[in-house]
Amino acid sequence: MRVVERGLRLPSGELDLIAFDGETLVFVEVKTRRSTSRGTPALAVDRKKQARMTRAAMHYLKSRKLTGCRARFDVVAIVWPEGGSEPSIEHFRNAFEAHGDDGFHS
Repeated sequence: MRVVERGLRLPSGELDLIAFDGETLVFVEVKTRRSTSRGTPALAVDRKKQARMTRAAMHYLKSRKLTGCRARFDVVAIVWPEGGSEPSIEHFRNAFEAHGDDGFHS
């Protein structure tokens, strides 16, 4: 993957990472936690967050005239325990389908 944007703030929301994986544009949500005692970081990407990401992704695609581009949503979940231990990193490709009624098609 080739990252093209980081921490992009748009009127419709924020996108952590935007990258190209071949010809597919990937919108990546990065979630970090110190432990899994309240659930994994990936669980924080609920339907509400997915809908916000969908709106932001659609705004991004329209503003850059990329609406014909293949796209997907990934989630990177990081558990970084206290004490300097190595983090656990999981990458969920195609983690969810676009949510909302913004006309987004992946």
